Amino acid sequence: MDDEATTLPGGEKYDLAKVGAHWQQELERGQRYFKSWIDRCTKIEKIYLQQADQANATKRRFPMLWANISVLQPAVYARVPQPVVERRFKDSQPVARMASELVERNLAFTADDADLDSLMRAVRDDFLLCARGTVWLRYEADFEPLDIGVEPSNVPALDMQGDDGGPTPEQITDERVCIDYVHWSDFLHSPARRWKDVTWVARRVPMTDEEFDKRFPEGRASLAANGAGSNHGTNQTERAQNEGKTYVWEIWCKSENYTVWIAEGSPVALEVSEPPLKLTRFFPCPRPAFGTLSTSSLIPVPDYVYYQQQCDEIDMLTKRVNKLTDQLRLKIFYPSGDGSVSPAIEKAMRPENDTVMVPIPEWAAFTDKGGSNAIVTLPIDEVQKVIVACIEVRKQLVEDVYQITGISDIVRGDTQASETATAQRIKSQWGSIRIRDRQAELARFARDIVNLAGEIICDQFQPETLMLVSGIQLPTAAQKQQVQMQMQQQQMAQQQAAMRAQQMGQPAPPPQPPQLPPEMQKMMEQPTIDEVVQLLRNDSVRGFRIDIETDSTIEPDEDAEKQRRMEFVQMVGGFMQQAGAIAQQTPMLVPVMVETLLFAARGFRAGRQLENTLEQVGAQLSQSATAPKPPPEPTPEQMINLKTAQVKAGAEEKKAQLSVAQAQIEHQTTLEQARSDMAAQALQQFQQQPPAYQ
Repeated sequence: MDDEATTLPGGEKYDLAKVGAHWQQELERGQRYFKSWIDRCTKIEKIYLQQADQANATKRRFPMLWANISVLQPAVYARVPQPVVERRFKDSQPVARMASELVERNLAFTADDADLDSLMRAVRDDFLLCARGTVWLRYEADFEPLDIGVEPSNVPALDMQGDDGGPTPEQITDERVCIDYVHWSDFLHSPARRWKDVTWVARRVPMTDEEFDKRFPEGRASLAANGAGSNHGTNQTERAQNEGKTYVWEIWCKSENYTVWIAEGSPVALEVSEPPLKLTRFFPCPRPAFGTLSTSSLIPVPDYVYYQQQCDEIDMLTKRVNKLTDQLRLKIFYPSGDGSVSPAIEKAMRPENDTVMVPIPEWAAFTDKGGSNAIVTLPIDEVQKVIVACIEVRKQLVEDVYQITGISDIVRGDTQASETATAQRIKSQWGSIRIRDRQAELARFARDIVNLAGEIICDQFQPETLMLVSGIQLPTAAQKQQVQMQMQQQQMAQQQAAMRAQQMGQPAPPPQPPQLPPEMQKMMEQPTIDEVVQLLRNDSVRGFRIDIETDSTIEPDEDAEKQRRMEFVQMVGGFMQQAGAIAQQTPMLVPVMVETLLFAARGFRAGRQLENTLEQVGAQLSQSATAPKPPPEPTPEQMINLKTAQVKAGAEEKKAQLSVAQAQIEHQTTLEQARSDMAAQALQQFQQQPPAYQ
């Protein structure tokens, strides 16, 4: 028993034989629950593909179902959904904005890589034909052995025990979100009235021998022992498609919180494990795109059921018209063997097979009962009247089908030249009311797919993958810390230079901000990848700040799009004109006006592309409005007066300097005169004294 048991990491132990027996019963119960719907959809698909049985192969049918589906296909889905990730509250937090940009670009790449357009078209066809379509999402990653001689990166490595003889350490080299289309007959879920009451979902996966052996290395022995897993099909096409393949059911049980893999018809489960993805709503598939549903069950009703009787009558009338049309051939009766009609005339009346010549042996008896002349033609006027009547009845039945399905004339492009453009637009609006719910259902389904893919990306993708796919390079916390340390070192070097200058008695150099290269300066302005990943990993925060939606999946109305853009341009232009006058009078109101403009722009779909530009320009305007303004420029008169005053002041200054110079010269002259007088007086006194020898 131990060989047939599995233990989950949480400690739960399951017997594979018991689990297999239980889920075989559950799958059979689900197949019984949907049996009538599957049988009905199988017949509808054959009618749609004109795959009638051999007994009815020669009967002509009017392709009403194919015509209606062809009209509805581009009406309910016309273009690939574009993922749009926005901040839920549209605030200006840089981390939330960068996280939104990263996830949006990764979702856009995932949609292209998974060919979401072809998947949505397949779901659309199932939705219109069988009233149910679904897909299945999964996460894939590629690994390579980790080089122990190199310092490991921040990418988490798997199975890194480091013990001798243990598994080889591996690291993720590539990862992706895969979106698989699930055929309407390969999807089951537990019987329930509402989708939120469903406890398990399952899909049938065809695997080749190589795929099966790679996924379940020990499962081949179980299949050989039980003889299960093969599905040959009911017709030649299915047998060709199923040849060499094993059908395996993948089951996700929400009530037991595990996943089960079991081969079709096998009493023993292949694998029981914990869910590989931790999703908010547990299931790896969105709520299917349902058509007509009642409140009593989740078994949908195909649209063809509601006008099937009319289609049968249309087919019957088509066959009748075709049979009557075959009778619209010229049928001629003539006497045989008596030479009344020459061979030349008979040959001339038979140019092709459209003319039928009927020889009458007893011509005399034939003419006695109403025939006349040598050649008699069969009247076809009554046949023509019957054909016209059948066509009129069939036309009315076709109109009844249009009324039932809601396919109006404007949807089919039929209109009258005398109608005005307004009348045609009104008819177009009312003609699309019946299909709006279908458009909304497929848009909801596409949004759920993008939501699930976004959740997988946020939870599973590594930082390197997020940046590589998006093309956005963000610094790590270590890189940003290293740049900050370099800036601190530059500041410390400036402080030390200032201290040395003071010690040497020299003036200190003026302080300068740290100089960084433009790339590093731009990097410092962005949030780190660690902050972004932390936000994405946090479910509670991510749910409030990031909203994942899809663009409209129907064909866009160019006139409406132009009108929205014109309204946005008119709003911005009018606001700028009014705000300019207010800003000149009251500069302090500029920040308020900038926030008002952003509030208005975020309400326009067309304004999302200009939001970042408006925020940058608004920040610059707010900064310039609150900064101290330089003195106003003087007028020409003030300039003339200022220059005159400057000239006068210069003249007065020169006059004062001249006066001071003259005073100094006079003072110097007075001093020289005094010295001369004193010298003359001393000489006179010396001459008046008698000589000493007398």
